[in-house]
Amino acid sequence: MRAVFTRRGEQPGHGTHRTGFTGKDLLFEALDGVGARPGRLLITLLGTVLGIASLVATIGFAQTAAGQISQKFDALAATRVTIEPGTSSGPGNKDRATSRIPWDSVDRVTPLAGVERAALYAKLDDQLRVDAVRVQDPSATPVAPPPVVAASADLQHIVDGRIRTGRFFDIGHERRGDRVVVLGERAAEKLGINRVAGQPAVFIEDRAYTVIGILDKVGARDSLLDSVILPITTARNELSLSAPASLDISIAVGAGPVVARQAPIALNPEDPKAYKVAAPPSSSELQSQLEADVNVLFIAIGIVALIGGGVGIANVTLLSVGERRGEIGLRRALGARTRDIARQFMLESITTGLLGGLIGVAVGLFGLIIVCLTQQWTPVLAPWAAPVGVLVGAAVGLAAGAYPALKAARIEPVDALRDV
Repeated sequence: MRAVFTRRGEQPGHGTHRTGFTGKDLLFEALDGVGARPGRLLITLLGTVLGIASLVATIGFAQTAAGQISQKFDALAATRVTIEPGTSSGPGNKDRATSRIPWDSVDRVTPLAGVERAALYAKLDDQLRVDAVRVQDPSATPVAPPPVVAASADLQHIVDGRIRTGRFFDIGHERRGDRVVVLGERAAEKLGINRVAGQPAVFIEDRAYTVIGILDKVGARDSLLDSVILPITTARNELSLSAPASLDISIAVGAGPVVARQAPIALNPEDPKAYKVAAPPSSSELQSQLEADVNVLFIAIGIVALIGGGVGIANVTLLSVGERRGEIGLRRALGARTRDIARQFMLESITTGLLGGLIGVAVGLFGLIIVCLTQQWTPVLAPWAAPVGVLVGAAVGLAAGAYPALKAARIEPVDALRDV
């Protein structure tokens, strides 16, 4: 032992009595206690290392993934604005539209900054008769017809639609009000049509419409795959469509807030708030949302691991207190104060936590770099993450060592020396 005990008020070496440890003595004894059993130390550090590594890697993964998303996030969701009429509660608690989408909406919003394409969309009456044959077999089991929707020619591009065979109708079909339709893949299957080479037709209310294409994939409005799609002008002229249901707008990346603010004004300058606008968040908002979602998940995992690490430190420190009762009793008999004993065991716990924090930060950074190299990502980590990880490790050690240190300080010298 390195402590020198002299009388109070006199200098060491002059026959006086000093109680307690110096700071140097305390540090030496704590480090000696921590390193006395390397195998036990490694097992004790495991929980803290895993917890800190989880926290550091979580912060890094969240920020790295958010950086990737800000460069390559879903272009379809981030470049599409949908405007619908506002609604209010009417008789019988039924919603009724408080505004209308103008028929010339596409021409009104196209000049706006950030707008690339626009298309009208409407769903027609569900009671429309739709079949691939004019003559009905009265003995056949009735089958619900596919829904009929009307759209502008650019809707295919806005929803990222892919034509399996044939083509989508164009602006010429729309302006002339031609009797042509495009079938969604599931609607075509229901109607028994799988090709357009022979110019098959479907009958809507006994009127024949030529099938010019079959749509087999969309990035948005998945219901189109179940539908019969015809030009919106045709629906207006022949099927009594009263008004479009919505306006879909394709925008440049990042233009969502601007278009969402300006498009309703272009549609109705007197009452722009009469419309419901669904616009994508800006890339910074999306990045923040992603970081928050990932952080909540993995920080929870890290906290659980840290709790396990703290319990491990507390258990090992308690075990150490039991094994070193004789040493504690001897120190107390030679004049060491209870707070000196408490400080020594607290310092041992904090040192263990610091070691776990340092190793955990290194493991977390290493794991982040390995994953980023594998995925060819650019690793991103806030500069505060590493020091915070080390401090969290020390805090875990401090919290875990409080009770064992208090228990060690309460050991009476007589009882401890009797057990030796």
